[in-house]
Amino acid sequence: MSKIITMTSGKGGVGKTTTAAAFASGLALQGHKTVVIDFDVGLRNLDLVMGCERRVVFDFINVINGDAKLNQALIKDKRVENLAILPTSQTRDKDALTQKGVGKVLEQLKEDFDYIICDSPAGIEKGALMALYHADEAIIVTNPEVSSVRDSDRILGVLQSRSRRAEENLEPVKEHLLLTRYDANRVERGEMLKVDDVLEILGIPLLGIIPESQSVLKASNVGQPVILDTDSAAGRAYNDAVSRFLGETIEHRFMKPERRGLFQRLLWRTA
Repeated sequence: MSKIITMTSGKGGVGKTTTAAAFASGLALQGHKTVVIDFDVGLRNLDLVMGCERRVVFDFINVINGDAKLNQALIKDKRVENLAILPTSQTRDKDALTQKGVGKVLEQLKEDFDYIICDSPAGIEKGALMALYHADEAIIVTNPEVSSVRDSDRILGVLQSRSRRAEENLEPVKEHLLLTRYDANRVERGEMLKVDDVLEILGIPLLGIIPESQSVLKASNVGQPVILDTDSAAGRAYNDAVSRFLGETIEHRFMKPERRGLFQRLLWRTA
């Protein structure tokens, strides 16, 4: 049965689109037919991270409005088999998203894909609420900072009260926590929240810890999901998270401070 997974956060800039791209790629790499949808109407960054911005002809809103068929708007990824991208519009208003229209597109996608990844905007504006409403599972993306965690707690409240599953009295949306931009050295110095502190506040299962890494920015700049960079810590961490989501038992890594010598610190600063 097809599942709709929404990537969400209360605060912007936490790495949600990076996570949506990496997670969708990871699921496809493990043999699952996957599509990732950009719900951030007006901004549209997913196609940049996925490296397909020049291939966008029709988009999510065109399909909702009946200006194009779904297969005209879907873009097949050139690097990863089983992966497709549904970009959104840069020129339309978020009011172009309608409950009926979004629901119809999602039902069509369920016929062909195992996983539908929704890249939600931050907060609780219309695009975010639309993505949250249809979720079967949600991955809460947060940084180990008080403001980010507090806003994520608010998103959990929305999921529990305003989702389709809550409305129809179905089994609740399954929630996962993904902690991004984690720097164990800063945590040790008291500059960031500890993993246990975040878990205590949010009270949902930990899916993964993504370490702060320059490879994330480099991957975004070249239009490549960071999970494809298997030499990077962030790429390996995303791969771990996808495997855990699929039921594997994998120990969490990147939680301990990295002890660098003087030469390593100099290299890090100049990188």
